[in-house]
Amino acid sequence: MLKGHPKGLLAAALSNMGERFGYYIMNAVLVLFLCSKFGLNEGTSGSIYSVFYAGIYLLSLVGGIIADRTQNYKGTIQKGLMTMAAGYILLAIPITATSGNQAWLLPLTCVALFMIAFGNGLFKGNLQAIVGQMYDNFEAEAAKEGEEALRIAKSKRDSGFQIFYVFINVGGLIAPFVAPLLREWWLETNGMVYNAALPALCHEFINNAAGMSAQAMDNLKTMMEAAGGNIADMAGSCARYLQIFNEGIHYSFIASVAAMLISLAIFITNKKRFPTPAKKEKVESASYTEEEKLAMAKEIKQRLAALFAVLGIVIFFWFSFHQNGMSLSFFARDFVDSSAIAPEIWQAVNPFFVIVLTPVIMGIFAALARKGKEVSTPRKIGIGMFIAGLAFLFLAVFSYMKGYPSANEFKALPIAEQMADKAHWWVLIAVYFFLTVAELFISPLGLSFVSKVAPKHMLGLCQGLWLGATALGNLLLWIGPLMYNAWPIWQCWTVFLVVCLISMGVMFGMVKWLEKVTQ
Repeated sequence: MLKGHPKGLLAAALSNMGERFGYYIMNAVLVLFLCSKFGLNEGTSGSIYSVFYAGIYLLSLVGGIIADRTQNYKGTIQKGLMTMAAGYILLAIPITATSGNQAWLLPLTCVALFMIAFGNGLFKGNLQAIVGQMYDNFEAEAAKEGEEALRIAKSKRDSGFQIFYVFINVGGLIAPFVAPLLREWWLETNGMVYNAALPALCHEFINNAAGMSAQAMDNLKTMMEAAGGNIADMAGSCARYLQIFNEGIHYSFIASVAAMLISLAIFITNKKRFPTPAKKEKVESASYTEEEKLAMAKEIKQRLAALFAVLGIVIFFWFSFHQNGMSLSFFARDFVDSSAIAPEIWQAVNPFFVIVLTPVIMGIFAALARKGKEVSTPRKIGIGMFIAGLAFLFLAVFSYMKGYPSANEFKALPIAEQMADKAHWWVLIAVYFFLTVAELFISPLGLSFVSKVAPKHMLGLCQGLWLGATALGNLLLWIGPLMYNAWPIWQCWTVFLVVCLISMGVMFGMVKWLEKVTQ
């Protein structure tokens, strides 16, 4: 798989695995953790999640600017890994939230999230810029051997970013199992049993026992007794269950700290093997004539226009796709039988499919290229939007046929009725299959597209712009839980379907122009 690619590709991918490990732990647990620890509703926790995930990508733009101006890409990446590790250390401290400390504990948690987002901003885009520079250098060397060697070298870029993407998802495959395993181990150690719906009812009882409906109280008693609590002392049982439940999640962040340190060690060990983006180009620019500079300025404008056109499309893909850590996490908790599999573990399905399907998709593209039917990167992105729409079409049809109401209405039903109507796990497998195929058509190929059109002295900035577009999509994520809780959920999934189809149509409308720019 790595044959014929730059030698530093694997080392760069391995350096990124620790960041992905921490990311997928956070993606799996964050909104559920905020609800269970602080008693926040889905809307409030979803807003924090949206800002945090927007910050991860938006701050990559800042990280790209810092690296471009200082020309210290490698030092910026190292500082990013250390800053992320410090943020995870703060999150790993198991302080129980109470009415007396929530005023400072929730802001402290948000500070830790900001540190992780800022560290990610220093790290993520700049490492991708280094990978892009590897292929620039790779193609420059191939050009010395002739046009055919250059053509072969250029054909490696898309597959190279797909390889980079599949390796870093190994960390994402392992991570979602960590939080549930540690949490359930800690619950069992303390004589309790996991129940995803119990923390919300515990918070409701502690905050407003007198205002609970009779049905909610019956549901709480049923769940607490099954979980090993003492219903004769419901207040004490609720407080203890929340403490033990959340301590288990805190301990999972220790694994994220370890992963950051491993990534840092890999990066430092291989630091000399990585190129420095733009440094060589900056030296050579002094030899250009005025006419050449004008021509270059025109080309740069065209390239940036193409870049911003694609960025505008992918905003809406990420708005839909990153519901995997938002509305789809709530769906796994509320509408899917999680008695055997914790809802967080479903986050492992996406990286699993990335690892399994990437060689298949690479093989299909390679076979088409051999037949002279190579699919352009912009066209692949348009196809990816269509496939993402299929995921939400399936989920909308399934939810409509099941007659699911809004999430708030469903959670108010008696436990027996909820369990009888919950979906089987295969539903999430199908949804994540379509979403992952769409991701493989868009995310790694989008990175490849950016590396093709970005002016060489702006590689870090342009990779940051790609991540900035992802940030804007993430800023819209909070809309998902609002629809999910208020409408019959098939209507919620239909909104995402329509967004994906409109984006696909716009992308295919621009595809010929984009293909011309990237030639």
